[in-house]
Amino acid sequence: MHTFIIIWLGQFVSTIGSQMTFFAITIWAWEKTGSATALALVSFFFFAPSILTSLLAGTIVDRVNRKVLMILSDTVTALATLAILLIYLSNTLQIWHLYIIAAVISPFNQIQQLSYQVSITTLVPKHHYTRASSMGSILSYGSSIIAPALAGSLYPMIGLVGIVLIDLVTFAIAIATLAVVPIPQPKTPRVSPNSESWRQKLAFGFHYIGTRQSLLALLAVTSLFWLFHDVGNAVYNPMILARTDGNAVILGQVASAGGIGGVTGAVLVSVWGGLRRRIHGILLGMVGAGASKILFGLGQMPSIWIPAQFCSSLNFPLLGSSNQAIWFAKVEPEVQGRVFAVSFFLRQIVSATGALFAGPLADRVLEPAMKPGGILAPLLGRIFGTESGAGIALLYVTCALCMMLIGLSGYAFRRLRHVEDILPDCDAST
Repeated sequence: MHTFIIIWLGQFVSTIGSQMTFFAITIWAWEKTGSATALALVSFFFFAPSILTSLLAGTIVDRVNRKVLMILSDTVTALATLAILLIYLSNTLQIWHLYIIAAVISPFNQIQQLSYQVSITTLVPKHHYTRASSMGSILSYGSSIIAPALAGSLYPMIGLVGIVLIDLVTFAIAIATLAVVPIPQPKTPRVSPNSESWRQKLAFGFHYIGTRQSLLALLAVTSLFWLFHDVGNAVYNPMILARTDGNAVILGQVASAGGIGGVTGAVLVSVWGGLRRRIHGILLGMVGAGASKILFGLGQMPSIWIPAQFCSSLNFPLLGSSNQAIWFAKVEPEVQGRVFAVSFFLRQIVSATGALFAGPLADRVLEPAMKPGGILAPLLGRIFGTESGAGIALLYVTCALCMMLIGLSGYAFRRLRHVEDILPDCDAST
């Protein structure tokens, strides 16, 4: 796993920088607008363009050198980050600038993630799939420990400018690590690229999953889970900022607690290897995450948020690595780009939908309804309070309850429950 670890380290450093920039931009946008909708729309514009490009991205990843694609994607994202810095230095940065930049980097971010994911099967042996996937969780959650703490403490001193400059340095490190290591390409696809029309190339992933009903069931359940997760996630930062009068330190502490929980879970999975029946890791992870988020949304103070966020994040490495390990084992490496692109495609749809509707639903419907004199305040005020952020918390808890119920209901479907038995591994005949 030597080459994989080098790539992983470069991406880890870069992710810290990117999350620091996102944290600083979140604080800047909240100070400027005080609107959950404005923050949610940044997420919407980040996800929406990739809906149109995700299937094409799968075909590109299967045909083009993945090392080149990852370097190109990191370079474009770095240039977009530089654009934010230059606009800010000109004293003309507006919230709509962030929407445009998010839309520009969205397709490249997707290509980068897809290239990284499908490269795992060519870089590590099969028995390390779960561990390699859990290292992806360490990458994500580890940066969530470091980035908010650094950004929260540095933002008052160096501002957005200093944090963006740090981010640009981390991009250079990531690109350098990619440049010095080889990334093997999979064997030539069984179907010649010239014999397929573009329509066939784009539809390949749908046909592949559609003819394997257990994979289809797995994709449906995880997509539904992420829909409710992403609705709640779109209002996560506004909920904390609203309940703490915009306190960046508390926001950073809660985010860091989530990072610690995620890293703890990822390290446990890396050492342990996960459950033998990976479907249990997926469904139980959904239940645990949903239950923890219910407690988080009901809490109205950091002493509840911090342990609840830790427990919530503890579940996601098990959930994510178990899910990825099943897909890695069941799908041939030479077609993983197009097949995984379908999952990315649906994920972008649910993420964009969640981000688009979460903000207005919170700002215009639930927040007024939970204010003193609002229609829901007499019924739910004792649970969520009636101060700023109560309506957002109601939406967050509703989504968390749905996440937990989806995990429990997954056991009712045989094709999902026995996905690992029904479908043979892609290398079973070799």
